[in-house]
Amino acid sequence: MTQTLHTTLLIIGGGPGGYVAAIRAGQLGIPTILVEGQALGGTCLNIGCIPSKALIHVAEQFQQTGHHSQGSVLGIEVAAPTLNIQKSVEWKDAIVDRLTTGVAALLKKHKVQVIHGWARVVDGKTVEVGDQRFQCEHLLLATGSKSVNLPMLPIGGPIISSTEALSPQQVPKRLIVVGGGYIGLELGIAYRKLGAAVSVVEAQDRILPEYDAELTQPVADSLKQLGVTLYLQHSVTGFADNRLQVRDPNGETLSLDTDQVLVAVGRTPNTRGWNLEALNLDMNGAAINIDSRCQTSMRNVYAIGDLSGEPMLAHRAMAQGEMVAELISGKSREFNPAAIPAVCFTDPELVVVGKTPEQATAAGLDCIVSSFPFAANGRAMTLASKSGFVRVVARRDNHLIVGWQAVGVGVSELSTAFGLSLEMGARLEDVAGTIHAHPTLGEAVQEAALRALGHALHL
Repeated sequence: MTQTLHTTLLIIGGGPGGYVAAIRAGQLGIPTILVEGQALGGTCLNIGCIPSKALIHVAEQFQQTGHHSQGSVLGIEVAAPTLNIQKSVEWKDAIVDRLTTGVAALLKKHKVQVIHGWARVVDGKTVEVGDQRFQCEHLLLATGSKSVNLPMLPIGGPIISSTEALSPQQVPKRLIVVGGGYIGLELGIAYRKLGAAVSVVEAQDRILPEYDAELTQPVADSLKQLGVTLYLQHSVTGFADNRLQVRDPNGETLSLDTDQVLVAVGRTPNTRGWNLEALNLDMNGAAINIDSRCQTSMRNVYAIGDLSGEPMLAHRAMAQGEMVAELISGKSREFNPAAIPAVCFTDPELVVVGKTPEQATAAGLDCIVSSFPFAANGRAMTLASKSGFVRVVARRDNHLIVGWQAVGVGVSELSTAFGLSLEMGARLEDVAGTIHAHPTLGEAVQEAALRALGHALHL
C-alpha cells in the first residue's frame, strides 16, 4: 500500500536552487520536503562549479611549479615537478564531500526532510518517490540541466563529458575539446597546464562567441601562449580509431589524432525522466516558462534555475530559490535583479555584469565606454600579470552605470563590486569618488570610472 505524506512545500532537485529554497523555507517555518535522486548539491557542487575550480587550481599550481624549474624570474628554483593525478582528484573530491556534507547538515538544522530517490510527478500537488506518495500545497521544480550530447560523439570510452574530465585516472597525451565556450575552455586550459597537448574545435569564428571580441582577445592570446591549437569555424563530422573528423570552412575534411575527446557544447534544461509532461506547463523553448515570481502556468507550481532557461548560473538559481521560499511564506517579492554576474574561470579570468557596449547600443542607450588596462595597475604587476582590463559602460546623460566587464588575473573577485554598483544604481562619480585600497586590482575599477569622466590618474 502506497504511503502518503503531506507537506506545505515539496522541492524536486537538491542543487543550489533547490537546497537554498529548502533552507530558507525551513528558516521561515515552512514544512518542507526535498527530493534528490543523486548527491545533494547538484551539478554545481558535485560535477560542475566546485570540482572544476579545484582542478583548475591544481593545474595552475603544477604549471607554476614547472616554470620555477626552468629559471623563474622570481628567483625561485625547484626541481622539475611530477603530478600524481589520483591524489589531486582525491583532494578535489574531499572538497566536494565537505561541501555536500555541509549542505546536508544545514538542511537537517532547519528541519527539512530529505528524501533520496527519483521523483515522478503525478499532478501539481502530488509526487511519487518509489512506493511513497507526497501531497503538497506548493511544488518547486529545480531539476537543473544536463550536458548537450552530439549524436556523432556518444559519450563512452575515449569520448568524455565534463563529468569524466573532472575525475581523470590519468592525463591524456592528446585531448581535443569540442566547444569553445566557457566549459570547454576552462577544462581545456586546465588539461594543457597539466601536460596534455590540447586542441579546441569551435563552430563559430572565435572562442567564447557569446562575449565580445575585445573582451575575449586576452584569453585568445593566452591560449596561443599556452600552445593550445584552435580550429575555428570547424564542425565535427565523426570519430573513429582515435581520430576526430572535422570539416573546415572550405568544406574540406580533416582527421585529427587524439587520445580523448571532451564534448562541451552546452547544457539543456533537465525536463525528462520525471513525468513533467503530466503538468502540461507552458514552455519557453526547452525551458519551463516562468514569470517574475518564478511561477509557472500552473498555480502554486514554481520553476527555478537551469530548468527555467538562461542564464544557467548557480547564483541565479540560489537567488530564485530564496525568493520562492519567501513568497510561499507570504512575503512580497519579485525576481528583478539589475544584473546577474557571469564569470569564466579561464586564464585569464573574464567577468561580465550588466550591459556590454553592444547591448547598450541595441537598447537605444547613448553610453560612455571606458576601460583601464591592468598594465597600469601595480597589483597586477606584482602578480606577474599585466594583460587585461576593466571596462565600464555608463549612460552619457546622467552617468548611471549600466554595465561592467573585466578580463585579467583574479577578476572573478571583482564581480561582487560590479554587481553591487549596478544594484544600488551607482553613477560614475560614486565609484570614482570611493577610495579604493592600494595596491589592489580594484583600483582599476576606480580608474575606469575616472577615465570615463575624463581624468584617469595613472594613465
